[in-house]
Amino acid sequence: MKVPALLAAAALSSLFALHASAEQYQGVLQFHPSASRADVRAQAVAAAHSADPYREGASADVAPALPTALARKDVRAEAVAAAREGNPYADGAEAGLPQAFVSTLDRAAVQAQARGAAHGTL
Repeated sequence: MKVPALLAAAALSSLFALHASAEQYQGVLQFHPSASRADVRAQAVAAAHSADPYREGASADVAPALPTALARKDVRAEAVAAAREGNPYADGAEAGLPQAFVSTLDRAAVQAQARGAAHGTL
C-alpha cells in the first residue's frame, strides 16, 4: 500500500519538475542616451533648484492668479454694486419689493364708506 502512494508521489513530483523552469538571464540592458552629458547636467541643476514636487503639501500651494481683461477699478465697481443689491439667495429675493397699492378713490370717500360700514348705515 505504501509503494503505490510513493510511486504516485514520485510521478507527480517529476511532472512538476518538468514544467518548472527558471527565467533566462538576458544580460545587462543596453542604454542608448539621446541627450548629451551637458544637457543632462543642465536639467539636473534646474531640477535641484526648483521646488520639490513630492514634498508634503506640494499640491496645496496657492494657485496663480488668472489673467483678466478687466481693470481693477472696474472689478471693484462691480463688487460694490453687487454688495449694495442685497442677497440674491435670500428667501423671496426674486419677488422684489412690494408695490404700493394705488387707489382710484378719493380719501374722503373711503373714510365715509368705512364710517358707514362701522355704524351699519350702509
